[in-house]
Amino acid sequence: MPRRAAPPAVRPHGRSLPLRVGTRGSPLALWQTRYFLSLVSGFCPVLRAAQAFEEHAITTSGDRVQDRRLADLGGKGLFAKEIHEALLDGRIDFAVHSLKDLETELPPGIVLACTLKREDARDALILGPGCGAVPDPADPWGAIPAGAVVGTASVRRQAQILHARPDLKVAVIRGNVQTRLAKVREEGTYAATLLALAGLRRLGLESEAALVLDADAMVPAAGQGIVGITVRADDTELHELLAAIEDPEARAVSTAERALLGALDGSCRTPIGGHARLLPDGRLHLTGLVARPDGSFLLKRSLTGAVADAERIGRTLGESLRADSPADIFA
Repeated sequence: MPRRAAPPAVRPHGRSLPLRVGTRGSPLALWQTRYFLSLVSGFCPVLRAAQAFEEHAITTSGDRVQDRRLADLGGKGLFAKEIHEALLDGRIDFAVHSLKDLETELPPGIVLACTLKREDARDALILGPGCGAVPDPADPWGAIPAGAVVGTASVRRQAQILHARPDLKVAVIRGNVQTRLAKVREEGTYAATLLALAGLRRLGLESEAALVLDADAMVPAAGQGIVGITVRADDTELHELLAAIEDPEARAVSTAERALLGALDGSCRTPIGGHARLLPDGRLHLTGLVARPDGSFLLKRSLTGAVADAERIGRTLGESLRADSPADIFA
């Protein structure tokens, strides 16, 4: 799908510079923010000057607590709560998020104004020194010893691992990408972990992956690999500016995936996966997954349709999965 041409009149008329951008302070979050700023500067000559932007690194509730799952703290919105507050208060003009960390229903007055081109959405398997040789893609878990501890804070990953290998143990691992790699590679705290391939690539750490997992073997999180930009709903100037760098394919697949989440209405304790892609014939194909955290139940289905029906596809698939899943999963 071709990217829209930049409107010739796009520029922040009458707005004082620098424009203030909110972001988390991790190395990956800062990379994503600077990548976004490079794109938006390319479409607006006024913003190519030095000091046109001011980064505001904001520590979120999800960043402050590193020893518990997000589910135990209140959900994925904890990676955005303080950033939303800064946006609504006028302390920042827009905010950069990993879309998978952004709650499906945003606070009143905030909208998802732009999605950037998706990086590879798949998960990567990281193996510690106690594991076997590089695994066979047909048996991605085969290199992990029986009864070993796999580190992850994601109930989505946990459920799919335990469904395939119920002998394994799962323990919480938190922190930024570099911290989690060190806990597996250097400290030996965990035999293995999983990380988003997109984050590894953006940080130049793709070589740390022993294997990239097929999206059917490990259904990714909805929005994984996509950077999303939020603004105040009434900020028409930034809406116009961000429309110039919107990636239509990323918008289509993220719309389907987020509609799937909305229909399931699961909490952060509910293992949910969602992965949409465009087929060679131009249609949109969405895979959704619902499971129990212990892997004892796992339901996976797919639905295909027109790109224009992305939201309906996501909602329909979500309703189907919910209808055929045990009620306790969504309690």
